[in-house]
Amino acid sequence: MSVKLAVIYYSSTGTNYQLAQWAKEGAEELGAEVKVLKVPELAPQAAIDSNPAWKANHEATKDVPEVQLSDLEWADAYIFSVPTRFGNMASQMRQFLDTTGGLWFRGKLANKVVSAMTSAQNPHGGQEATLLSLYTNMYHWGAIVVAPGYTDPSIFAAGGNPYGTSVSVDQEGKMVEDVEAAVKYQAKRTVTVAKWLKQGKE
Repeated sequence: MSVKLAVIYYSSTGTNYQLAQWAKEGAEELGAEVKVLKVPELAPQAAIDSNPAWKANHEATKDVPEVQLSDLEWADAYIFSVPTRFGNMASQMRQFLDTTGGLWFRGKLANKVVSAMTSAQNPHGGQEATLLSLYTNMYHWGAIVVAPGYTDPSIFAAGGNPYGTSVSVDQEGKMVEDVEAAVKYQAKRTVTVAKWLKQGKE
């Protein structure tokens, strides 16, 4: 039985896009059908063009499809990946989540399995607050949050965030912690729980 997973991300300079790619790889190792989808960019082109790394990532990911509400109905599970902005999720992700009211009202988001990841410029830059604020939306949906907790050694090696993989990014835009294994583990855990749920419903 194949689990359908939507990896939904926002990334300005590429960190969360990379996290999304690792999540896809981990989920596919368990046979999941995966879509990597970005939320729409809200920033003006002038702002994007003013930052070489942002402009380069924007161009490099221009062919990644933008998430549609139909993707949320399609998927059995979601992994969100979003940068931290002042201890909260980036506005691009917030705006997308604010469009889901119709699906929520019709019960289409209930019992979906959800997990999340984030990045910030330093380990105490609000990463945990970002994940918790994102999960608050999921509780309102009636979704089932599957955090990694401390269930695998890769979590400790990546910095030990039990709410979801989080990574620090230095001034050159490089990831400080080695989180690839933790991201792949988190994706596999999400898919595994979604599979259990799907089997139980059939």
